[in-house]
Amino acid sequence: MVQINFATREVNCKIVFYGPGRCGKTTNLQVIHAKAPTNSTGELISISTETDRTLYFDFLPLDLGRVAGMQTKFQLYTVPGQVYYDATRKLVLQGADGVVFVADSNPDLMQENIDSLTNLEKNLSDNGLDIKSLPLVVQLNKRDLPNPMSVEDMKAKLNWHDWPCIEAVAVNGDGVFQTLKAISQQVIRKLNQEQGYADDPSKKAGGRVAPPPPPPPPPPPPAAVAPKPATAAPAPSPVAAAAPAPVAAPKPAGQVMKVLPQEQPPTAVVPSPAAAAPAPAAEGGEKREFRKLNPVSLEIEKRKKADVAAAAAAPPPPAETPAEPEFEEEAPQKSKAPMLVVLLLILGGAGFAVWWFMFRGH
Repeated sequence: MVQINFATREVNCKIVFYGPGRCGKTTNLQVIHAKAPTNSTGELISISTETDRTLYFDFLPLDLGRVAGMQTKFQLYTVPGQVYYDATRKLVLQGADGVVFVADSNPDLMQENIDSLTNLEKNLSDNGLDIKSLPLVVQLNKRDLPNPMSVEDMKAKLNWHDWPCIEAVAVNGDGVFQTLKAISQQVIRKLNQEQGYADDPSKKAGGRVAPPPPPPPPPPPPAAVAPKPATAAPAPSPVAAAAPAPVAAPKPAGQVMKVLPQEQPPTAVVPSPAAAAPAPAAEGGEKREFRKLNPVSLEIEKRKKADVAAAAAAPPPPAETPAEPEFEEEAPQKSKAPMLVVLLLILGGAGFAVWWFMFRGH
């Protein structure tokens, strides 16, 4: 399953190398890792055992440039070829975007090739993938053997759905990158189809071609441009027609001409008689403002004016004289001297009595 990271603008695709044991799956990844640019490949992780060189899988992030403005990365996996690792092979196939089936050209191992391809179809079906629609390339590896099986016989037994078949010698690097290029093209083509575009970006999925935008109309020739008609003068409004401005007569020499004010055109609002009557001119030539007042407002204005006139005609109130401050007479204080004299006499008498009793009595 293609993973698109819009934050980092990366498209991650997963390709699995599948096949029988010791058919050359791990050798393909080792050659790609060794010959690809160092800045385009990640770390190659491989686990080897005594029976097979791949116990679980190899992982190789490979950068193949930009597609549609996004950085494309292919993650390459291999699966163990032993039959008793079927659960592991099924796990590695989860989310695969493409499969490279590596077949051994040894005639004695053709049955193992067929069994492995059958196992691939079953594991893909268990993961919800269809081998007919999944991008798949068959690599006919080990073509350098002394007596390899013919290409026609291998295609007849292994090419079930007209898949691309590429001859290769993985140990020498022959056909390795051709296989990688073929499977990458199929994965990108399917990705474009799933996003709604075929090989041509203007073709939508389903065979419908998006119509090109219509070309802009050509500019008209200079001779075909019609002259601009003269604009007619605007008709006078009914109000202006109803009340024409008076024309002043020529002013004779030595005389002063008095121009009468222009009559105002009739309006939709009919003022009240009280408001329509012009107010007398104020003394001193001052200008007065005329406002449209209803009868209530007019009565209020009259009362205000009457109150102002009455206040102006009333004599000013007499000035109040400030009141003189009142002072309270203090009662004469009685002298305390006689009381002190009486108190001293009483104390002296008491002291004398005590002295007399203490000393003379005995």
